Amino acid sequence: MKNAIRLLTILIMAFLVGCQGKKPQPPEPSDLGLLRGEITLCGSGEFGEVSFALSCNVDARSTFDLAISLLHSFEYTEAEKAFVKVLDIDPKCAMAYWGVAMSNYHSLWLQSGTAYLEKGTKVLKLAKSISTNERENAYIKALSAFYDNWKNITHQERVQRFEREMYKVYKTYTKDEEAAIFYALALRATADPSDKTYAVQRKSGEILESIYPNQPNHPGIAHYIIHNYDYPGLAELALPTARLYAQIAPASAHAQHMPSHIFTRLGLWDESISSNINSTASARCYSKSIAPLAHWDEELHGMDYLVYAYLQKGDLNKANEQYEYLKTFKKVFPINFKVAYSAAAIPARIALESRNWEAAATLKKPKLELSWSLMPWQESILIYARAMGSVRLGHITDSKKEMEKLVANRKKLMNAEDNYQANQVNIQIKTIKAWIALAEDDQIMAIELMREAAEMEYNTNKHPVTPGEVIPAGELLGDMLLQTNQPKEALAAYEYDLKQHPNRFNGVYGAATAAKNSGNEKLAASYYFQLMKLGLNSDRPEVAIAKEYLKKKNNI
Repeated sequence: MKNAIRLLTILIMAFLVGCQGKKPQPPEPSDLGLLRGEITLCGSGEFGEVSFALSCNVDARSTFDLAISLLHSFEYTEAEKAFVKVLDIDPKCAMAYWGVAMSNYHSLWLQSGTAYLEKGTKVLKLAKSISTNERENAYIKALSAFYDNWKNITHQERVQRFEREMYKVYKTYTKDEEAAIFYALALRATADPSDKTYAVQRKSGEILESIYPNQPNHPGIAHYIIHNYDYPGLAELALPTARLYAQIAPASAHAQHMPSHIFTRLGLWDESISSNINSTASARCYSKSIAPLAHWDEELHGMDYLVYAYLQKGDLNKANEQYEYLKTFKKVFPINFKVAYSAAAIPARIALESRNWEAAATLKKPKLELSWSLMPWQESILIYARAMGSVRLGHITDSKKEMEKLVANRKKLMNAEDNYQANQVNIQIKTIKAWIALAEDDQIMAIELMREAAEMEYNTNKHPVTPGEVIPAGELLGDMLLQTNQPKEALAAYEYDLKQHPNRFNGVYGAATAAKNSGNEKLAASYYFQLMKLGLNSDRPEVAIAKEYLKKKNNI
């Protein structure tokens, strides 16, 4: 009996030692939740030209290149499906798993939830277990720096870790232009929103521009150049690229839309409108194939830019058409910050830019399946509009109640350590405080607060999700100075803001009015003429005022 027990003990110990010696097994592909299905390509199906050196099965390479092209235009869902098709052809293609992880890492904005982190971690673990190529190992190691230990390291720290590792790939494989492109994107993601020198963006842009002549039809190069130069003072650098990107990847809704970032920066409203009409049409094509009863987030994103451009041409009818269309939406996908931002910004922009204070004061949340409590910045846009509408109507108590909600949302964002969005809400709070102070006859405090809000806004870069602030604080400063009979100071405020936001309808009209009230009739005529060109087909009363002024001065 003792011998039997001893033998059993030896066998158990041997089994345990054997188990301890084994490496943890990577998850099987069936455990990963990979996206599968036919790749949906709208229009021509063209996404640009990419050639990624790959050690995987020759038959998989054209599909892999398509996946990379989709990835470079942020068509993340279809990119993952394409990478999975590569795995169906070659299950040992480690870089296809890397591609899945890249498709789940949306580098230029913070995603919600943790599912994408869990998935990325799993697929990279599997990629490491099967990869034998030194260069491909370097790519996998670099991306793992973002996913590793994600529970204990902040998002921004992991973004910076990825950039450092991707830099090593870029410097080691100097002839690998894809390494340069992905490094430039990783670098761009580390940019500090408060850095007005744009040092990171310029460096990233220079890398991309250096290889652009070699690959003029590469979607990633064009796309990331636009993201790097989407700022006042830099936008002109990206204008030639912006006008080409839509031609490079005509099947991509995002590629059709992205040039409008630059068109918006430069006040080229007709080009922005054309860009986003094409983008929203492509987005509808995609949603009809994927979810016929729902609307894709890319469509709402394009609609927000469309509304912004229509408003700068004084075309309230076209802007309202987009809003009425938005009201018909019941379901959207994916439900994210981009959907929430557009759904809030579209009605807020229309009400505030048209000076319809009654509409602004009574704005309600769109009837979409959105968790507004999880999106305090986006919800604050509607709250801000109601607060502004209320105070401009003289309903000070109502405005103060709305402002309390803004304060609560800012606190949520600060607790979540989202400093950028907390700062955006703080600018709104200061703006409302300023107009409340003015309504309560404290003119000195009102102007001081409004100047502070404008300065804060000028020192903060806009988020890529938005074409611009719902109303620029600098423009509102001009409005306040004009209202308090300080036309020269108002003119200076408007003109400064127009350098940041060229060809804004209300800004141009404000500058014209301030110039006229200052006695500078020549400058007033120049601004009124600019307004007429902006609002050729507008029935806004400001255009009629401009025409009448110019008629009296014999300028038309």
